[in-house]
Amino acid sequence: MRLEALPEGVVNLADFEAPARERMSAQAWAYMSGGAADELTLRANRSAWDAIKLQPRVLRDLSGGHTRLPLLGRELAHPILLAPIAYQRLAHEDGELASAYAAAAQSAGMVLSAQSSVEMEAVAKAFADEPQSGPLWFQLYWRDDPGFMLELIQRVERAGYEALVLTVDAPVHGARDRERRAGFQLPDDVRAVNLGGRKQPLALAPGQSMMFDGLMPRAATWREIDWLRAHSRLPLLLKGVSHPDDAREALQRGVSGLIVSNHGGRTLDTLPATAELLPVVRAAVGEAVPLLVDGGIRRGTDVLKALALGADAVLLGRPYVFALAAAGALGVAHGLRLLRDEFEIAMALTGCKTPADAGPHLLW
Repeated sequence: MRLEALPEGVVNLADFEAPARERMSAQAWAYMSGGAADELTLRANRSAWDAIKLQPRVLRDLSGGHTRLPLLGRELAHPILLAPIAYQRLAHEDGELASAYAAAAQSAGMVLSAQSSVEMEAVAKAFADEPQSGPLWFQLYWRDDPGFMLELIQRVERAGYEALVLTVDAPVHGARDRERRAGFQLPDDVRAVNLGGRKQPLALAPGQSMMFDGLMPRAATWREIDWLRAHSRLPLLLKGVSHPDDAREALQRGVSGLIVSNHGGRTLDTLPATAELLPVVRAAVGEAVPLLVDGGIRRGTDVLKALALGADAVLLGRPYVFALAAAGALGVAHGLRLLRDEFEIAMALTGCKTPADAGPHLLW
């Protein structure tokens, strides 16, 4: 893995986007940057954070303040984690390994995608080599093969991952127009290296639906949540919960935490922004349940707003892949540092001594 120079003029996360687009193929750019259908939810995720206004408190003694917080039995240095994003070698040859080294160096957590293009053990070693790293979790998509799922979970546990994150809002792909127009296909040298074997082909009778007779019978239900809880010692979080009834059901099933997400606007278009969904889910589950949010996070003020709306931490998505494409591991590390610095500035300017001080009183 080589160190690269940062592009000139990078002072915030958005500044990585232009150099990333120059370095990525048109197909890879469409895959990483695009959303579903008309991309209304993709845009809403960003505009919703912009629409929220902060109301600062002044003249407070903030000496000794910090960004630390507890989450799932760990003390995090700050509330910023890298979201699971597949096939990162589309953006840079070092892929998820570069992101892992950057996250570990910046004491950030990371959720590795099941569709990682780098072996999970290599990513885990990058975290293990850095004593100040944040938590390392593994994201799953359900595959209708209990034997395969059990082997995968056991491999995840052996590698040292600290939690499982099951994505529940994408049993099928969204209608991603941008990808289809670009003719996106994975190149021969990029694949989901942790997912061996092939899925069983669909056997449909004449007149049967590919969706409802073929794909959906293989999708996860609440039964699979019970199965995962029974077959792994790791905490289980569900990613993609947006309805309060689903949030309450998850808690009844013994889930350890939830991630409020609309899949970055990549599955079902016209969903509300995650900034709008977050307080609804928090109200449904109460104050004690670990709750994270992703979607549209770009600024330190967004992180503070998320905490004020009820999140314990945030997941950063596309911006760190753009930083990866622009400058490899150094780009991701620099992007995380920029976001953390902005978060500390926002805390100081609103009178927050610690993340626990963030609450609805900060919002106009």
